[in-house]
Amino acid sequence: MEYVTVAGEAWLASASEYPRSMRALWEARPWASTVLPCGRAFDVISMPSLFGRRVLDELWSSGPGCGPVAAFRGRTLLFVQPGAAPRLRTLLAWEEWARDVPPLLCHGKGDAVTVPPVQRMVDAPDSPGLGAGRWIVAPDSREPWLPGAAVVLWACVRAARGEARAAALPALPPQVAEEPAGVLHPAPSA
Repeated sequence: MEYVTVAGEAWLASASEYPRSMRALWEARPWASTVLPCGRAFDVISMPSLFGRRVLDELWSSGPGCGPVAAFRGRTLLFVQPGAAPRLRTLLAWEEWARDVPPLLCHGKGDAVTVPPVQRMVDAPDSPGLGAGRWIVAPDSREPWLPGAAVVLWACVRAARGEARAAALPALPPQVAEEPAGVLHPAPSA
């Protein structure tokens, strides 16, 4: 089973208007998805899953890492600082690099998102688009580090530029692409 820590549960519950009721619900049904409001404890940036994976790689390789991250119905949900969603939306609309970044859904105050269960059964379905979603990085503290709009913007830009560079590279011939590194072939006999 995958778990959100007790401290992580407290942080998630703090997003709700009724945190004690939320904790009681999770105690009774820890495998159930929950809808939580954005804007109080966190905002959420939802992105296509493949692009989301690239953004996470950028966040970790550039140093700051990330806070909680979930996968839900083919999307990556990146939990960010409260207020970061509208700011990121504004930055993407204003800057010239927005055309390189795929459309992002920025959920802030007044929005709500479905979060994965605090506990997941081992045999739960993991099919894309089905199930209750899953935590990629589960909440593990009462005050997780959450990236701001500028950090997410630059990770998105670097991920989009890296994707564009990879698409521009010529494809390897099939025999080179399929052979594992370090394999020696005998010289052809005369």
